[in-house]
Amino acid sequence: MRDEVRAFVLAQLQDMNYDVEGVDDQTTLGPAGVDLESLALADLSVRVEDRFGVRFSDDESEQLALMTVGEFTAEVAGRVAQQV
Repeated sequence: MRDEVRAFVLAQLQDMNYDVEGVDDQTTLGPAGVDLESLALADLSVRVEDRFGVRFSDDESEQLALMTVGEFTAEVAGRVAQQV
């Protein structure tokens, strides 16, 4: 599941016109990494919510920006697993 989530996240970042070349599990989503701004991060969250049926609260947006790609995909995969 984690690989599926990671592939989806990278595909969505590309669709949002972010350069994903060199992005790995240690790359942060926010500044100094992919450099998603709050609106782009919200867009990515909604896309992930729609695809995997998980939810992120408004309070989590700051935490998401600090996560790495690996941490974010693990979080999503974990939430999907809890739904089963």
